Amino acid sequence: MESFISVDRQSDFSLQNLPYGVFSTASNKRKRIGVAIGNFVLDLSAVSDVIFTGPELSKLNDQDHPFKNQETLNAFMKLGRPTWTEARGALQKALSANEPILRDNQELRDRALVKQSEVIMHIPVAIGDYTDFYSSRNHAENVRKMFQPNESPLGPNWLHLPIGYHGRASSVVVSGTDIHRPNGQTRSDETKPPVFGPCKLMDFELEMAFLIGPGNELGSPIPIADAENHIFGMVLMNDWSARDIQKWEIQPLGPFLSKSIGTSISPWIVTMDALAPFVTANPVQFPEVAQYLRHTDRFNFDIKLQVELHGEEMREPHVISNSNFKHMYWTMKQQLTHHTSNGCNLRPGDLLGSGTISGPTKDSRGCMMELSWKGTDPIDCGNGVKRTFLRDGDRVTLKGHCDNGEFRVGFGECTGKLLPAIDYFSK
Repeated sequence: MESFISVDRQSDFSLQNLPYGVFSTASNKRKRIGVAIGNFVLDLSAVSDVIFTGPELSKLNDQDHPFKNQETLNAFMKLGRPTWTEARGALQKALSANEPILRDNQELRDRALVKQSEVIMHIPVAIGDYTDFYSSRNHAENVRKMFQPNESPLGPNWLHLPIGYHGRASSVVVSGTDIHRPNGQTRSDETKPPVFGPCKLMDFELEMAFLIGPGNELGSPIPIADAENHIFGMVLMNDWSARDIQKWEIQPLGPFLSKSIGTSISPWIVTMDALAPFVTANPVQFPEVAQYLRHTDRFNFDIKLQVELHGEEMREPHVISNSNFKHMYWTMKQQLTHHTSNGCNLRPGDLLGSGTISGPTKDSRGCMMELSWKGTDPIDCGNGVKRTFLRDGDRVTLKGHCDNGEFRVGFGECTGKLLPAIDYFSK
């Protein structure tokens, strides 16, 4: 399947992908929904009446139509799988090499196709709630070894349920947004009181996240057999973390100000239909999980992940981690089902993070705390540059893609630069 638009074989945005995002341009500041194809963005507000003629979308009036006047994808996401499937089919047909509707209409192409180099990307959804899980066994065991070396490799509950906590949705930002080093309380010397000031152990976390489509009513759990119908798609995610602030504040209720600094997500949402060709075996789970968390269908994905670090003294970015989403122990179905098992209601646009994704090797660890082993083993960034934690001016870029030898489906980038701490007492 090929497009009439030239798409490089190594492009993340093939005809088999077609991720959704929200964009504007310098000449048109109105936010609108688009789909990435090669080096272009297809403006869906310009083509809605022409290509979306199927029964699900054509029955909607202009006010309810998810692509005509919307500034986020929430309205589309809540419509559910039949509408998602119909829209994807219409887009693939309209952009295919054999379809004349766009290919042979120069005036429509000029209005509807925008160069990616000319767009400004925005947060693609209105995120009402954000939950972050802790679902990488390699990461959890590494943390345990670093901080509780004499304890068992995992906590007593870890193999029985996907652990998570409620994050701060208001500080979720789109890729390209820079993040200030936070101020906070830390206590490096246990014989002295805590001090307030800039974080000294600033970190990134390599994560992915999925976004909720249709939600559920309060008091109505989502069974695992239906979980897939509530998952719209995935993004890359960097959950910026202040490790010294986290260490002091975490007991007994978990992360707070150490995590609400900012959470960066990639601007393009890759749908589960686009990821379906890259499904792989589920992790082996032992002991057997509770009945409500069991599923035999495969719902794990071979997504290659990479982290680049570019410091101000570095001539070019340096790859410091190569990992893969398939290393996760708990699946997205299990995370969603457990989240709603008590009757908790999820809503369209809710963001559910995977937790730090670490593989089994040193170079596949998903944060600097692991890569430098709590600062004791500096990371070699080439040309004599080393890091234990992030310095001001460091840019962190996450990348992710799938490739089966026939085509590539990618996420683009999730990037952000660490700025110096704000002088708290000068305000």
